[in-house]
Amino acid sequence: MTYLWIKALHVLAIISWMAALLYLPRLMVYHAGTPRHTPQSETFKVMERRLLKAIGTPAMIVSWITGLVLVYQAGWYVMGWFHVKFVCVVAMTIMHMAMARWVRQFANDQNTHDAKFFRVMNEVPTLLMIFIVIAVIVKPF
Repeated sequence: MTYLWIKALHVLAIISWMAALLYLPRLMVYHAGTPRHTPQSETFKVMERRLLKAIGTPAMIVSWITGLVLVYQAGWYVMGWFHVKFVCVVAMTIMHMAMARWVRQFANDQNTHDAKFFRVMNEVPTLLMIFIVIAVIVKPF
């Protein structure tokens, strides 16, 4: 029964983490096109910071903790599909850290990327999510 509760918490955390990773770059698309030091820019700064700090980062931490517990309990660390998933989750974590850096840059009015850059970055979590879901559900390896 404990396994099912941990699994449920893991799925909830993943949904929350993905929501943040999909919405944050979209906010940055709009923020990049906004002049600095305007009320609109300041609003984007607050939205980005809160999304990252209140939802994204806590969800990532819970995802990692519950995921590692599940892997240990089930012994999946020896399976090929898990290795694919693990690499993708590490890439997702790196993407999260990149977004945190961009949020800091926006907060300090030091963003150097245009809206097109953030549109492209918005697709990275989606692609990683596709690989992760296929690896976990289909288990092709």
